[in-house]
Amino acid sequence: MSHIAELIAVGTELLLGNIANTDAQMISQGLSELGIHVYYHTVVGDNPARLRSAVEIARRRADILITTGGLGPTCDDLTKQTLAQVFGRELVFDEPSAQRIRSYFQRLHPDRPMTENNLQQAMLPEGCTIFANDWGTAPGCAFEAEGVRVIMLPGPPRECRAMFTHRALPYLRALADGTIVSRTLKIFGMGESSVEALLRERMNAMTNPTLAPYAKEGECELRVTAKAPTQEEAQALLLPKVEELKARFGALVYGVDVPSLEYVVLEGLKARGLTLGTAESCTGGLIAKRLTDVSGASQVFRGGVVSYTNEVKHGVLGVPQALLDQYGAVSEPVARAMAEGARRALGCDLALSSTGVAGPDRDDRGNEVGTMFVAIAAPDGTHVRPLRLGGRPVRDRLRTQTAHHALDLARRWLSGLPLED
Repeated sequence: MSHIAELIAVGTELLLGNIANTDAQMISQGLSELGIHVYYHTVVGDNPARLRSAVEIARRRADILITTGGLGPTCDDLTKQTLAQVFGRELVFDEPSAQRIRSYFQRLHPDRPMTENNLQQAMLPEGCTIFANDWGTAPGCAFEAEGVRVIMLPGPPRECRAMFTHRALPYLRALADGTIVSRTLKIFGMGESSVEALLRERMNAMTNPTLAPYAKEGECELRVTAKAPTQEEAQALLLPKVEELKARFGALVYGVDVPSLEYVVLEGLKARGLTLGTAESCTGGLIAKRLTDVSGASQVFRGGVVSYTNEVKHGVLGVPQALLDQYGAVSEPVARAMAEGARRALGCDLALSSTGVAGPDRDDRGNEVGTMFVAIAAPDGTHVRPLRLGGRPVRDRLRTQTAHHALDLARRWLSGLPLED
C-alpha cells in the first residue's frame, strides 16, 4: 500500500521568518527514500486552536502525520496536548522519560536545580511508542489512531535530524512498500526553459522513471526519479535514462549527483595533481570564495587576487599599462593578461580571471552592463571567453553567472573538453 505523509511544523518563529524550516526538507528526503509520498507541508504557530485545525485537515488527506516542534517545557509547547485531544488519547506520565530528563540536566548543570516544568516533556500519549532523545530533553513518540500514524519529533534541527534518523526511520521502515530514488544531472550553458522545450514530449510520456527540470542560480538541474521495491531495482530503472540524457546534453552536463561546479573543478584538480589561482575584478572574490567554501580546497587552491583597480591589475598582476590604456580594464586583452599574471604571481598551474561591468551603469568606455570577460591561463596557453550577459542590471546575478563561466572554463580544461561549444 502507498502511504501519504503530511508534515506539520509547529512554531511561531517559523511563520515570522526568524528561522528556516530545515526539518521539513530533511524529513521529506528521508521519507522519499522509503517510498512514502509527501503531499503537503504545513506550518502553524504556537496556537492550539490553529494547530488543531491543521491536524484535522491533515488527518483527512494523509495516513502518516509527522509534527516537528512544540514538545518542550514552556507554556507554548502544546503539540502533544493538542494531538492527544484530536485523536482521543490521554497524556500519561512516563517515569523512564522523566529520569532521562533529570539525568540530562544533572550532566549539563550539576550545580543548578532543574525546574519542574521540564517534566512536562515526560507527559506522553497513552500507549504510544516512545522515542528516547539522546540529543536533548524532549522525547518523541508515535502512535496509530483511526488509520493514521502520528509521529511527533522535537523542533531543534540537531535533535530533529538525529531523532528522525535513529528513531522515526526504523519505525517507518515497517510501513514502506518500496523506495524512491533520484539522480540529478547538473547542466551549465542552457537554461531551464530551453531544456524543458527539448524534453517536453519525453517528460510527458514518462511515468516511471519521471523527469523534471529545475532552475538554479546560473544553471539548471534535471532530476530523474524512479520507484521500485528495492533501491537496486530503482537504480536499474534510472541508469539508462541518465546515460541517455548525458549523451543528449554532452559537455553541458558537468556532473551527476555532484554538489556544485566548484566541487567538480576541485576534484578535477586533485585527480590531475594541479593547482589553481584566481585574479578577479568584477566578481570581487566570488570565484575564490566558492572554491574555498568546499572542504579540502587548500590541497589545490593557491589563492586569489581581487584586482578591483587598474593600479592593482598593473602593480600586482603585471598587466601592461599599455593594454589598460589602449583597451580598458573590461576587454579581452586585459582578461588574458590578468590570468597569465595570476599564474605567475601565485605559482599555480592554472589561473582564472574575470573582468567586466556589473552595473548599475555603463563603464567609462561605454561598455554595457553585463559585458564580461573570463579567461583561463594554462600550460598550453590562455583562452578568453567573452560574455554578453545583458538582462536586468542586477549585480549579484551578473557576478554569479560570470563566476559560473570562469569555473566552467576550468572544468572543461580539466576534463579535456572543448573550451567552447
